Amino acid sequence: MNAKEAIALGLESGAVMVDLKFIDLVGKWQHTSVPFHRLDEDSFEDGFGFDGSSIRGFQPINQSDMLLIPDSDTAVMDPFPAHPTLSLQCNVQDTITRQAYSRDPRYIAQKAESYLRSTGIADTCFVGPEAEFFIFDDVRFKAGHNEGYFLVDSIEADWNTGRDEMPNLGHKLRHKEGYFPVPPQDTLNDLRTSIVLQMQKLGIEIEVSHHEVATAGQCEIDMRYDRLLRMADKLMWFKYVVKNEAKAAGKSATFMPKPLFGDNGNGMHVHMSLWKEGRPLFAGDGYGGLSELALYFIGGILKHANALTAITNPTVNSYKRLVPGFEAPVNLAYSSRNRSAAIRIATYSASPKARRIEIRFPDPTTNPYIGFPALMMAGLDGVQNKIDPGDPLDKDIYALSPEELESVPHVPGSLEDALAALEVDHEFLLKGDVFTKDVIQMWVDYKREREINPCRMHPTPIEYYLYYDI
Repeated sequence: MNAKEAIALGLESGAVMVDLKFIDLVGKWQHTSVPFHRLDEDSFEDGFGFDGSSIRGFQPINQSDMLLIPDSDTAVMDPFPAHPTLSLQCNVQDTITRQAYSRDPRYIAQKAESYLRSTGIADTCFVGPEAEFFIFDDVRFKAGHNEGYFLVDSIEADWNTGRDEMPNLGHKLRHKEGYFPVPPQDTLNDLRTSIVLQMQKLGIEIEVSHHEVATAGQCEIDMRYDRLLRMADKLMWFKYVVKNEAKAAGKSATFMPKPLFGDNGNGMHVHMSLWKEGRPLFAGDGYGGLSELALYFIGGILKHANALTAITNPTVNSYKRLVPGFEAPVNLAYSSRNRSAAIRIATYSASPKARRIEIRFPDPTTNPYIGFPALMMAGLDGVQNKIDPGDPLDKDIYALSPEELESVPHVPGSLEDALAALEVDHEFLLKGDVFTKDVIQMWVDYKREREINPCRMHPTPIEYYLYYDI
């Protein structure tokens, strides 16, 4: 919709406030609100000022003034504020030059779509993420000078079989048996439905909702695919709705990759395909029903996977999920149907329109405005340079002998290793000025200084358990 239509939506809905949402470099939604009467058609050109030095990964304090430019096409009524509020997602501009800000992740996604069209290879990249999450009943944690702990709880968790709940009704979920039992074991069916209904009111089509494998409240709700930028916008709404619906139910939702020891973590399998002039480009007569272009696309992702994980698995905690020998897809191979491969070729439908690849190593802490473009850019590099993905691996990777596994590369074992890989391998991201060296350097510096170093210096409970008596 245009600016006039966005304002009309607010008027018809009785909006008294406008919520201006934007994304910081690390991937967290930020917002500021203004009275609705301040919004007019000029606002979509002139924008609203804010302090960029207070936003992670943005400006230094001596260059702090920035502008939020609302995107009228994202106008929707926010379902959670107590007072009617029109929500607008925004792009970020420099106040002096009025140029789009290079570190604005949404701008990176916009440039990625433009670059794709400029290559002539395709005009649309469709993305369908499957973001898993946990819903807990109690969450406590502390990281102090003299103490550090976390404690999470769930009414349906296996560890609560013996708790006095006055009465305890049983029906707990055993470890790794959360995929697909009906209620009363699945205690979250109604809450997931509330999330689905709220998403549909926002115009976001949902395909499936279910409990996931882990014992304590792990869930998955899948959105129907959309083009790259729109799906990044939708994923931010998705996380916002999940967290706020959980809070309204007296619970807490997290997309943290590995909140529990000894049970499944949260992944975000990313389905991706290229189209041109309404025609799917990944369907063909090659392996798994793929085209040669699609196989080259896979080759690019596998080649650059170590660098990609610095963006698609961007937290220290991400690598507690990506541990060799367990269920996470750490081995860099591709296969038809095989969920133990890093890239899977879905075969639910024989339709050429449904032919896509599923990239299985990312997790939902990914900033989608840079994670989706990074995956696409790696794939395009594979197409442009005709990178052979090698032979598929149709065996159960977890059943391979040590000798067989030696020939299968795997993702980095830590965020530090992933960032080192990104420093060496990032030229493919710079094509078309989609990413800039400044963005990559800021990303690496921020992650090292604000995340890796604190985790290095904080003792953890398991270290006390292992070493205190030495």
